[in-house]
Amino acid sequence: MPQTFRPTSLALALALLIGSPALLASEKTVEKVAAPAPISDDKAPLPLEELRTFAEVMDRIKAAYVEPVDDKTLLENAIKGMLSNLDPHSAYLEPEAYAELQESTSGEFGGLGVEVGIEDGFIKIISPIDDTPASQAGIQPGDLIIKIDGQPTKGLSMTEAVDKMRGKAGSKIFLTLVREGGQPFDVELIRAVIKVKSVKSQLLEDHYGYLRISQFQVNSGEEVGKALAALKKQNDGKKLRGIVLDLRNNPGGVLQAAVEVTDHFLKKGLIVYTKGRIANSELRFSADPADASEGVPLVVLINGGSASASEIVAGALQDHKRGVLMGTDSFGKGSVQTVLPLNNDRALKITTALYFTPNGRSIQAQGIVPDIEVSRAKVTREQDDENFKEADLAGHLGNGNGGADKPSNGKGKAAAQSPRPQDDDFQLSQALNLLKGLSVTRGE
Repeated sequence: MPQTFRPTSLALALALLIGSPALLASEKTVEKVAAPAPISDDKAPLPLEELRTFAEVMDRIKAAYVEPVDDKTLLENAIKGMLSNLDPHSAYLEPEAYAELQESTSGEFGGLGVEVGIEDGFIKIISPIDDTPASQAGIQPGDLIIKIDGQPTKGLSMTEAVDKMRGKAGSKIFLTLVREGGQPFDVELIRAVIKVKSVKSQLLEDHYGYLRISQFQVNSGEEVGKALAALKKQNDGKKLRGIVLDLRNNPGGVLQAAVEVTDHFLKKGLIVYTKGRIANSELRFSADPADASEGVPLVVLINGGSASASEIVAGALQDHKRGVLMGTDSFGKGSVQTVLPLNNDRALKITTALYFTPNGRSIQAQGIVPDIEVSRAKVTREQDDENFKEADLAGHLGNGNGGADKPSNGKGKAAAQSPRPQDDDFQLSQALNLLKGLSVTRGE
């Protein structure tokens, strides 16, 4: 049974479905899942005293609360409490929430385009998704949402916060954010139908490719295979000298897609395995002999917004020493959630397993540490002074090998290039420089 990974419970950004039955980012959905072996009554008798207390509390609330409360509401609230106190990713999904989770697996959904979590009672941005209202507004990983439309978020559950941020496409929403302990500031966003293209690619320069995965959707593995072929075609059909695989701010997605993407860069070996208690929770995925990347040098970019499935890819490539990881520590989401459908269109989402890299590393609450740490920085360029050169001197000697003169007036210089992604992205420019250095040492 395939599984999927993602960092938060009901995030605006992700909930991806895979295969059949239905699978959600960072979660596995099944029609029927074998439960753990029953525990005999003599080992774990029913907690009768606690059950009596529960019934008494229900009766007291119904009798004394200022407004009437029906049994259904009290019981559903009790269920929510049971799930929410297990861990941040377990939850009770009512019909609307369950339907939204299933709808958003198509890669098209409404909202702001952010993956969120909870920190110190506030809603925290894990990562904005490319080309969404959130990313276009400059929202960054680590930002805390302290108000939504002027209402404080302190104490809101994940579901409540998500519900407030959802809305009709075209409607306005105001978020009050705090960044790195600074002063609060407001951001106005226009809700939109989020259509996420998970894979983008281009040549950064001749012979050097760039592959960006914004999240892992059902078809991401296939799309990466096509992108690798397209990059080679753009390089006049010649083998590339290096590829930058950008997983920054990738909040996760479908596990099977992460496995397929990793497999494009490996010829053999374990990619990831999971360990848990219930049936189907212990899985192992290995690479096949095909290598769509042709073994070219690889630099993988990660940061604090790289979570779950993207950490699987980064961890596997690092363990196999297939590429150099560059950037900052990843998010640290290494648990698996299983979505168990219930009656009346409801479901339970509970943590059932942990996943491990090929070398047995658990990423949970630690993350992936890059091989080369490169922090995010703003690139500013200074105008080079026009220095007087030998070729400017009257009567200078020509080049003995017949090369053209290169005076300081710019003659012989290459024509100005149009803006490139690496020009304003320090981490990406460093990754490209590393690939060039590897190419030099390999004599290419």
